[in-house]
Amino acid sequence: MALPQRATLDDVARLAGVSRKTASRVYSEPEKVAAATREQVLAAARRLRFRPNTLARTLRRGGTTSTVGLLIGEMSNPFYHAVAAGIEHELSASGLTLVMGSSDDTEEGEERVADALLSQRVAALLMIPSAADQSYLDGERQLGTPVIAVDRPARNLLADAVLLQNRAGARQAAEALLNAGHRRIAYLASPADIHTQHERLAGYREAMAAAGLGDTAALEHLSDDVVEDAVARAALDTAEPPTAVVAGNNRMSVAVLRAARALETRPALVGFDDFDTADVLGISVVSHDPLEMGRRAAALAVERIARPTTVPEVIELPTRLVLRGSESSTGLAF
Repeated sequence: MALPQRATLDDVARLAGVSRKTASRVYSEPEKVAAATREQVLAAARRLRFRPNTLARTLRRGGTTSTVGLLIGEMSNPFYHAVAAGIEHELSASGLTLVMGSSDDTEEGEERVADALLSQRVAALLMIPSAADQSYLDGERQLGTPVIAVDRPARNLLADAVLLQNRAGARQAAEALLNAGHRRIAYLASPADIHTQHERLAGYREAMAAAGLGDTAALEHLSDDVVEDAVARAALDTAEPPTAVVAGNNRMSVAVLRAARALETRPALVGFDDFDTADVLGISVVSHDPLEMGRRAAALAVERIARPTTVPEVIELPTRLVLRGSESSTGLAF
């Protein structure tokens, strides 16, 4: 069965008994239409289930919409969901709507989705960068579209950024394990070639060097192509496995738990990012507030929409070490 055709503005005008120009003005300049005529047109629109195409009207005028674009990485990552929730909450308070797309954490995906969002004339673009270079957005930025990088800074592009204090957080994680008596402490990360992991790895190395353990190459398990479970398994399934692990993100923490159970080993663990059930399992973490990160990024977007020529700002949000026992020398309890 064929679907019914959507009503057009011409259909509304005919049913209301007014000209198309008058019907159009009800949506574009309602204050210029008499109240009785305006209600007559709106009643006809409701009867026909007509919705005005505000995007098309905006594009004809060469303007931007009241939507803000968000480009995230993998949809399966709960961190991104929390960031998006913070962004949406802040934008809705300013009368703005969020539209979102996923790059799947790939360079080609990032540019393709960014182009799709910008083609909708979004008022601002928030993004978690995946590509090594965001200079392709410079032309759009010069035309007045604010670009706000979230979690990772944009590269080769003047853009606002909302980041975490990654280096300090990872240093605290390693120090907690050192204070618990561990010396053979591994650092695990996948993907590894991103800003957050560069900073977290640097923090881990700083703590280890300060303890006289600067040669950490054999303890660093970093990959961009191998999934977290395989990285964790390779790190723990060795002749001389680490007694403790700093996990570079929430997914790696879970991978360490799986590998440890499968191998019947009990490494101590501090993970970067909190995750569901970490408190129940007693897993120590470097915690932060992704909702607040989203709110701060959205607030920057709202500010830049109002004042697009302002000098870009970099905001670093604090992290907090939450000790629950898994950093101790007794190891994980299963």
